[in-house]
Amino acid sequence: MSIMMKDGVKMKNYGYTIEFYKLDKRCKSGEKLVEKVDYEVTNEDAMKRIVEHLYNDGFPRDKYRLEFFETWVTKTNMMSKEQFQERYDTPYYCSPSSETYWSM
Repeated sequence: MSIMMKDGVKMKNYGYTIEFYKLDKRCKSGEKLVEKVDYEVTNEDAMKRIVEHLYNDGFPRDKYRLEFFETWVTKTNMMSKEQFQERYDTPYYCSPSSETYWSM
C-alpha cells in the first residue's frame, strides 16, 4: 500500500474493494455478504472490467451481485476539522467525523 499526499492530506492509494453478495432466499434482504476483496486498481473503468470478468468467470448474475467501492474515503474530523482517510465501510459510530464517536 502506498501513501501519497493530496491537498495536504495523506492518502492511502489502495484502490477499490469488491463486495460479493450471494442471493439467498433465507435472508430477509434476499442476499448475504460472502466476501470483501481489496484490489490495487487506480481507476473505475478497470474495476468495471474486473467485475464484468468475474460475472463471466464463476459468479453468474442470477446467483451473485458484485458491488465495488473506493476503499478509502476522505472525511473531516468533527473536533479538529482536519481531513483524514478511513475505509468506506467504517461504522458511523467508530468514525471521528461523527458526533457519536466523540460522545462515548
